[in-house]
Amino acid sequence: MPTCQRAVFGITGRSGSGKTTLIEAVLPLLRAQGLRVNVIKHSHHVLALEPPGKDSARVRAAGASEVMVASPYHYAIVHTLHDTPEPTLAELLARMSPADITLVEGFRRESIPRIEVHRPALGKPPMYPDDDSILAVATDAPLALDRPCLFLDQPQGVADFICQILEHDLQPA
Repeated sequence: MPTCQRAVFGITGRSGSGKTTLIEAVLPLLRAQGLRVNVIKHSHHVLALEPPGKDSARVRAAGASEVMVASPYHYAIVHTLHDTPEPTLAELLARMSPADITLVEGFRRESIPRIEVHRPALGKPPMYPDDDSILAVATDAPLALDRPCLFLDQPQGVADFICQILEHDLQPA
């Protein structure tokens, strides 16, 4: 794990379960504790980060390996893989700015501590019975579990759980 990322914690779950919504709710609570938080979100889709026909899209389509778009407010780098393997989580973490916590959505095969977002009403099977890296389940219905059950409508409890698990990593060096 790169030293610039002090703690990495995953949010996992089936499609449509509310992973991003949970991250949106927890992130400002972690920031309110003075923590710098990064997020890496995995997608199985082709990314469309720029409108077709814009200069950055045109030079990327012309073959640029990497295009950076910068403004006074933010910047983005679009790196085209050109038949090279998808980067590992460790490689992606190494490219990011230093942070106290990096929340990771996806990357299910990585061995990082994580919470599963599970909504029984969706009718999809939970992942936690087959994944020891899932330390707790965040849900909208009470469940009898062999690990902590957190509630999606109580994001402070989720944020507290993440900080408790990462307590050692969040201590000043």
